[in-house]
Formats: sequence, structure tokens, C-alpha cells
Amino acid sequence: MERVGPRTDLRALARGGVLLTAWALDAGWPQSSLALRLRADGWTRVRNGAWIEPGKVIDAGVRMRVTQLLTPRLVVSHRSAARLWQIETLGTGSAERVEFTDPGLSFRGRLTDVRVHRLPLAETDVARRCGLRVTDVPRTLADLLRNGGRDDALVAVESALGYRRVGGVRRPPLVAPAALSLALEAPLLGSARARDRLGLVDRDSGSPAETIARLRMLDAGLRPETQVEVRTPSGRRRYLDFLFRAEGLAVEIEGYAYHGTREAHRRDMARFNEIARCPEVRHVLRFGAAEVFEGAGAMIDEIRASLVWLRARGGGPPVAST
Repeated sequence: MERVGPRTDLRALARGGVLLTAWALDAGWPQSSLALRLRADGWTRVRNGAWIEPGKVIDAGVRMRVTQLLTPRLVVSHRSAARLWQIETLGTGSAERVEFTDPGLSFRGRLTDVRVHRLPLAETDVARRCGLRVTDVPRTLADLLRNGGRDDALVAVESALGYRRVGGVRRPPLVAPAALSLALEAPLLGSARARDRLGLVDRDSGSPAETIARLRMLDAGLRPETQVEVRTPSGRRRYLDFLFRAEGLAVEIEGYAYHGTREAHRRDMARFNEIARCPEVRHVLRFGAAEVFEGAGAMIDEIRASLVWLRARGGGPPVAST
């Protein structure tokens, strides 16, 4: 880089709000006074050798960018790649560690907010997203299936396979099942387990809460039909999240926050009442996302109790829970 003198505006040297100390030194800023000048101007040090401009917050995106600028061979991967692709996971937010893959298998650094996976990675598995080198969607999902927790991996896979509203924007499916199966053919540790997990995927799952509810029922030995088409007495087609057909028990996973507006919530309540009048349905249970994520045990207990009650009761008109 051409040396242009110490009066060069530091903001002009930054990329995406990030400034590496090396860039400022190459531009002629003296090392002895650079840090003092940056602090005086309101810059924040992200880690040794990297700063962000005044007014920017050190979030996951900044930490990804800084890490890759400091160590260019690292590729954003796993849950961090999922975040960039707008794939839902069970992540805890921007404070969680950012994740990278080192295809050179040699990274030995220790950074408190960064996790580096040492894994082989072909260039054909790498794409650009938000100005960063990141694993493409099939490889990202394959990595999560191999190395992540089962629940988190299946939430991600089902999110990528379907239409979802992420960050207030509806996005289309991001991957085809065939491409994901192909990505799992690589002879990497965990591939056999990943293929087993793939067999649990429901392509029609509508939200992370639905995915987790299904998995909790599966773990409890409950096997409802999923995404079941029924018709209302007026002939309108509706779809149930889960149906225990023999007992006539429908289970719907809902939540005001998921639907977004009061009008959407009103329409959903009308849908709920229509479902209760369908011939296949004798009883409806409805659970919000918080109940699924935070009280799955109580959810399973209520489903089991309703199944027992319906079996004992035999026939009768549909009854909607309140």
C-alpha cells in the first residue's frame, strides 16, 4: 500500500467500519501515537490489531469481520455461517462465540469469543456473503449435522429447506435435499450420525418451535402425523401441525410473537376455531413457543393426559381447549 502520510483520515482506511493497526502503519501513522489517537477519536479496540470506528457496536458481524481480516484463511462456518445465510438456529444471540473453519488444520490461537474448527474444506464449499468468506448452505448444514447438537442442527436444516420469515423478511428455501445429501457424502467425522439425523427432518415444519415440539414428542415416544390436511365443514382446506388421528387430538404450535401482528393473531384464532370443527378433530391443544422451549415437560404431560382422556371418552363432538 502506498504511504500517504500521517494525516490520512483513519476512517478512510477502514473497511466496513473496521481498521487494522497494520493498515494505519502502512499509511504512515506512527505506532507510538496511533493507539492514543484512535482512543481520543472514539474508536474501540476489538482485539489486538483491530479497531472499530466511533458509534459502531461490537456485535457478531464485527467479530466475524475482524477475525477474518486478521486471519484470512479462516472461513466463517457452522452457526455463524447459518446466521449470515438467515438460517434459524437455537443460538443465544450476538454474544455467542463466532465460529470458523481452518481448512489448513493448523490454527492454534486462543480467542475467548471465537471457536475454530480444524476441518478439511474445499474451495467449492466456500461462498461470499456480507463481504465475508463463508461456507455455502449445504456445507454449513452438513457441519451442523455432524458437529452440532441434534435439536439445533434439525432446526437449522428445516429452516433452510422451507419458506421462513427471518428478521422480518420472508425468504425462500435455501437448499434442496439432494444438495444436502451430497454434502454429507464427504468422509468426515460424524457423517454417519449426520445421515441418521437427516432421517428425522420434516421438510414442512413451519418454525423452530414446531421442530422442537416434534422432537420432544419423538423423545417421549409419541408419533403424531405432521402437517396433516383436513377440511372444515364448509370445505376449506386447513393444515394441522400435528394430529393423533386415532384419538382425534390436534396439536398446534403457535405464538403471538411468531405471527407478528394483532390482525394476524386474529386470523389465526379464526383458523383455530375452524380446525376444532373438522371431522377428524375431537380436541385441540395449543402451545406457544415459550411453552415449547421452556416447558416441554408440561406440554408432553398435557398431550399424554389428553390422549388418555380421549381414549376413555370414546366418541363425542369436537371440543376445543381454551
